[in-house]
Amino acid sequence: LGRSHLLTVSCGIAGTNDPDLDPQELVRRAGAAMFRSKEDGRSRQTTFDEALEEELARRLELDQQLRSALDRGEFEVHYQPEFDLVSGQVLGAEALLRWRRGGELVPAAVFIETIEATGLIEQVGRWVLQTACRQAVRWCEALPDSPFVIRVNLAARQLDRPDLVDQVAEALRSSGLAPERLCLEVTETALMNQPDLAAASLNRLDALGVELAIDDFGTGYSSLSYLKMFPLDVLKIDRCFVTGLPGDVHDTAIVRTVIDLARALGMVVTAEGVEVAAQADALRALGCRRAQGYLFARPVPAEEVTRMLAEGPLSEACS
Repeated sequence: LGRSHLLTVSCGIAGTNDPDLDPQELVRRAGAAMFRSKEDGRSRQTTFDEALEEELARRLELDQQLRSALDRGEFEVHYQPEFDLVSGQVLGAEALLRWRRGGELVPAAVFIETIEATGLIEQVGRWVLQTACRQAVRWCEALPDSPFVIRVNLAARQLDRPDLVDQVAEALRSSGLAPERLCLEVTETALMNQPDLAAASLNRLDALGVELAIDDFGTGYSSLSYLKMFPLDVLKIDRCFVTGLPGDVHDTAIVRTVIDLARALGMVVTAEGVEVAAQADALRALGCRRAQGYLFARPVPAEEVTRMLAEGPLSEACS
């Protein structure tokens, strides 16, 4: 009471000249147009047209295929290793979802947005977590002296689930993975979907003993208060800032600041998207010890990571 509130509206509009059109279909079209308004930035209106109809048809077909993909065993987990930039040692790996449809791998960009939008990410995300934890146990048992940590991404829908902590605890229990060997990664956008709920979930996860990382740092809402609000252990530098190293003065300044900030807060910092040796050299010079990217390894099946671990430190990481 006594406060002013600014309200905005995302509006979808649909009309027809067909007197036989089912009213529910008209409502569906208006709803689709409304969701497009939200996707385009909210606070706007969108009119349903043929192009949107075609897109809806493609999305529906993709959604139906994805819903049966898990039952048919078409999903796979690939892993992108993370390396120590000085010693070349494999420090861990990020678990990444892949879809093998008709014998070919479908790029993640084609389907990830769909499974997140439809809520299928909750079921698939649990499967990825369980699969990654079981695989990490095999690697840790094979190399007991290795500091190996498995990293698993959490989508906003997963972070908002009240039973998330129970899911993580069960994945650890059933696999036998030590909590400190698991790192859960969340993006700034996911954290701010429902920040109070996210803070409660992350605090409970922290109590389990797992690591918590903020992914794509600096590309979302970019509020430094997040680093105080949430119990985070790892700060990941997004590839968009790594790309300009070493020549871009702005990227260099941003990366240096992020590294210094993480060090002052007692956080581990790791860089994503390292593709050329000059970027790795620049990161080492700035004080970043951990990185992943195509320079070292692309996302690969578990067997390939097993081979890398057996071969020992990667010379390219510390050259």
